[in-house]
Amino acid sequence: METVGDPPSAAPHRPRRRLHVLDWIAIALAVVGVLCVLTGLLPRADAEATVRRIAPILIFLGTVVVLAELTAVAGVFDALAARVAITARGSFRALFWLCVGFASVTTIALNLDTTAVLLTPVMIALARTLNVPPTPLAMTTVWLANTASLLLPVSNLTNILASDRIGLDPVPWSARMWWPQLVAIAITMLLLWWWYWRPARAGADPFVPPSPYVPPDRLLYRTALLACLLFVAGVLAGVEIGIASGVAAAILVAGFAVRARHRLRAALVPWRLLVFVTGLFLVVQTIGRHGLDTVMGALIGTDPGAEGALRAGAVGALFSNAVNNLPAYVAGEAVIAADRHTQLLALLIGTNVGPLATPWASLATLIWYERCRAAGLTVPLGRFVATSAALAALATAFTVAALLVGPGA
Repeated sequence: METVGDPPSAAPHRPRRRLHVLDWIAIALAVVGVLCVLTGLLPRADAEATVRRIAPILIFLGTVVVLAELTAVAGVFDALAARVAITARGSFRALFWLCVGFASVTTIALNLDTTAVLLTPVMIALARTLNVPPTPLAMTTVWLANTASLLLPVSNLTNILASDRIGLDPVPWSARMWWPQLVAIAITMLLLWWWYWRPARAGADPFVPPSPYVPPDRLLYRTALLACLLFVAGVLAGVEIGIASGVAAAILVAGFAVRARHRLRAALVPWRLLVFVTGLFLVVQTIGRHGLDTVMGALIGTDPGAEGALRAGAVGALFSNAVNNLPAYVAGEAVIAADRHTQLLALLIGTNVGPLATPWASLATLIWYERCRAAGLTVPLGRFVATSAALAALATAFTVAALLVGPGA
């Protein structure tokens, strides 16, 4: 037993948590953003306007990640994965359709980063449990994390920015985007099956379904399920997304405070993501003032019709893969007139569906790659880049075309 007089060495040693390389990138980006303001490269008034604009987004990101993390701890994702495998009844083809639905619904309802962060390890573990190749399930996760992120404003951070810019609430947004979203998912499914699932089918069909998943705490499981349903219902009802995610997260945090307090820790708050987004917006706005806006304006053009939409989608996809989809969208948005809704949505498609050819093209793709490595799954980079680039090009082109001929065009 330890007493007050014991030497400090008697206390158990707790190793310091080392910062990940992504932590350092986020911190560096934030420092550069602050320096841009302090040096006058970005006027203070512009910086304040940017921070005010992204404040609701930061609240949403912070609370929705807490909601998703605790939902995973409560066993909701594991239960759904087991149900998917059981429903497939040993059929590899049925498993494909169900995994596509699982990844699409998670992305649409809880955003693409949730799919990358939480669904990736679940899918890999599911594949190993079923003794089927894990790469097709992993690729399903990362591709649909990006291409299924069009239907709701909450599905992607860029959607939140675009819906605020053009003034569309969730229901009219969905009415405008359901057809492009359907096309994007259909093309993704086609290429997933042809390049990944079909070659793996020979040695994996049929498989032995697992037993039903039993959550460790049924009350917490039901609380998490209720919180997620309330969040989705709030979004569809037009409640501000930060409020909807905040209330849902608060309900689940309260449940854990009563039933599993030890699971509540400061690490649940995604500080790296919040710092990264804040710094990124400040840096991109600064670069925009010093030449990027001119370049983007020349590439996107001013055509209000189909040509302008196709150019916006292509530029958004190319810049997303060169740098990242967030700065690509922000830079493109700055040069598109606010009343050109179709061109802005085409840019959005390029920055949502297109960020696949490089691992850094979107935060979700980067997180997915990291999670695969942590799970011991190596996806050959050459094959990943080649197939993902083909998907990005085809899906961006056909989805922008769907936007031009779909409802509300």
